Amino acid sequence: MQQALYHPEHGYYSSGRCAIGRRGDYFTNVSVGPVFGQLLAVQFTEIWEHLGKIDNFIIVEQGAHHGEFARDVLESARKSWPDFFAALRYRIIEPFPILQDRQSETLAGFEGKIEWRESIDALEPFAGVHFSNELLDAAPVHLLVSVETKTRLTHWLEKFVTLNGDEFAFLHQPIDNRKVRDHLQKLPARPASYETEVNLAALDWIENVSRKLARGYVIIVDYGYPRDEFYAPHRSAGTLQVRAQHRLLASPFEQIGHADITAHVDWTSVTERAEACSLQVKGSTDQHHFITGILSELTHSPLWENVDPKTKRGLQTLLHPEMLGRSLQVLALAKNVDLAAPLAGFKFGREPRELSAHSSCASFHRRS
Repeated sequence: MQQALYHPEHGYYSSGRCAIGRRGDYFTNVSVGPVFGQLLAVQFTEIWEHLGKIDNFIIVEQGAHHGEFARDVLESARKSWPDFFAALRYRIIEPFPILQDRQSETLAGFEGKIEWRESIDALEPFAGVHFSNELLDAAPVHLLVSVETKTRLTHWLEKFVTLNGDEFAFLHQPIDNRKVRDHLQKLPARPASYETEVNLAALDWIENVSRKLARGYVIIVDYGYPRDEFYAPHRSAGTLQVRAQHRLLASPFEQIGHADITAHVDWTSVTERAEACSLQVKGSTDQHHFITGILSELTHSPLWENVDPKTKRGLQTLLHPEMLGRSLQVLALAKNVDLAAPLAGFKFGREPRELSAHSSCASFHRRS
């Protein structure tokens, strides 16, 4: 998955072949037009106000694709909240030159507002918000399968990639990665042939983000389940998906480097690691309720006067339960923020289950 998506020359994302939208491989929030960025600009403005309208408010975006979301946020802020726009600085985490070039073209009208960093490690400590839309579901995962022993007990093996003649195939091997073995202690026992995933990269990522965020929020939009649903008995084939031209492919070995590969997020593990690293859960909900909360603040806003039919259709796509409204979830994490009331996007939210962390951030370092 790491090579298929992120190989410097042949990877699906890193090569620039990733195609989003109706004529691409999959559909995302940004595909509906600027309305998603406009809505998040409202949420970012509220965060800026809660942080005391600081002069150097940083929005960090990771997984920016061609920069359309950043453009929509910046255009909306410049038009509707000039004071916020004046205080705003934008940072894009982008390791791949071809994507940075496309982002630069999209954002040509905002010179002086935007800077790029190759990684979270290269980012300076900041106050503001880190935002990602469908980032964690594209992180490489460990594939696991439950097998039965001679004594009719079950244990987990990891699926590795091997060659069978000229074809790729999966090979089941004992798990020698200590972090994966530690993670397995949190998983329920499952019958033979049950397959699932463990996403350690997402846990390392939230730890790195927490180190860089001095004060503010992390807002994550993605597909996922709490732990008990992620590893539910009926989810026996896991959540790994391979998609090209809006079709699900049968195997990750089809159209390698030309197809998207994703796996849903285990929200419980992410929030446990976040809380262990000084982040607080400030809200969790599905996208329908998140956007509804933001819209409730815009009753008399000029942003929504004389809304055109295309914007209305886009908004319906974002909200509708059978489209993106219920399938995507939004998680808000905060650091050094004293705020009792929820952000606008989470006032109709529901508290996620199983969010208590029982380890310290230092304990994760020791295990590594």
